[in-house]
Amino acid sequence: MPRILVVEDDETIREMVATYLRLSGFTVELAVDGIDALTKVRSVQPELIIMDMGIPKLNGWQTTQRLRARKETAQTPIIALTAYALEEDRERAFNVGCDAFESKPIDFTSLIEKIQTLLARSNTPV
Repeated sequence: MPRILVVEDDETIREMVATYLRLSGFTVELAVDGIDALTKVRSVQPELIIMDMGIPKLNGWQTTQRLRARKETAQTPIIALTAYALEEDRERAFNVGCDAFESKPIDFTSLIEKIQTLLARSNTPV
């Protein structure tokens, strides 16, 4: 089962996403902020990261940039998950290295499709 790191500061959203992903057959690890994500990504070694852009300590844009600068996570697919739903927010997410964008409230069908597409591209069995 592919491992997904969910980086989300809101406990309700974090648990809702984790539960849905687990029910969809994924192994899920959780991080609550950018620093936590940078630490956990080393031990978890996720095949995909779902990144809230409005997290504390380091925001999602900063955290994504740092992940892209690391050799071990430079190619790990990252989905931006955010309430910032304007076109410039989408562009900013792609500019820092996100591979896909999902706005809140979450359309779980769309999110799962994006996960499956990105994992297929990275040759991770779904």
